[in-house]
Amino acid sequence: MELRMGSPAPPIKVENWLRGEPVTNFKPGKVYLVEFWATWCGPCVTAMPHLVELQEKHADSGFEIIGVAAGERATTADEARTKVDAWLTEKFSNLNYRIAFDYTGEMNELWMDPSSSIGIPTSFVVDRDGHIAFIGHPAELDDVLPKVLNGSWRSSYEAKAADAKRIARNQSIARERSLTRPMYAKLRPAMQDKDWTAALLAIEEGLAVMPDSFHFRQIHADLLLHKLRDIKTGLPLMRQLVEDAIDKKFEAVSW
Repeated sequence: MELRMGSPAPPIKVENWLRGEPVTNFKPGKVYLVEFWATWCGPCVTAMPHLVELQEKHADSGFEIIGVAAGERATTADEARTKVDAWLTEKFSNLNYRIAFDYTGEMNELWMDPSSSIGIPTSFVVDRDGHIAFIGHPAELDDVLPKVLNGSWRSSYEAKAADAKRIARNQSIARERSLTRPMYAKLRPAMQDKDWTAALLAIEEGLAVMPDSFHFRQIHADLLLHKLRDIKTGLPLMRQLVEDAIDKKFEAVSW
């Protein structure tokens, strides 16, 4: 089932609550921010002081933040939970919002996957009637949250356009990753083994699928110039890459 703006909010099903009292359901009349994050995620950590400020600023308006650690990297659930708990104690000992922990994957299955969300941090704002009002990056909350709180956001053209743009972008990224996954499966081991000829074949397969990819073109030129020492072929490619970057003919995307 697709999850997007206007959908009923899924339930919160987590293994533990590491900070704050458990939330069993979304209470009518309140606005919730469900924030997916992890300790290893740099942008997530950068966003946390801002979330602390938002919780303090809007607490009197019936606003509550729930941080969901659902992507922690560890061998076992106990190890992951201990890691998050220790990290919070060290970095945010006076955190003013709830933190939930899930290692089962159920929260991702309920929230992230149905919304076509790719990567973290991802923010879900639940409106006062228990429906999704916003899905996106926490950096966008300064403009969106006040409108959600006063009830003007979800019915606005701006909200509908933002949600449509988000879905299109995430679906495009997902399609690109599915196309390039076979190439990366060949490229990574070839690079590790320093088999530059095999790496070149892999990256050329990727370029056949996505000829305008900055990342692929950069790897291609680097392999030719610095690994295979093919100056005659590599130098024109690098020169064109630099010229296109100056002319901004493509967007640099980090994978």
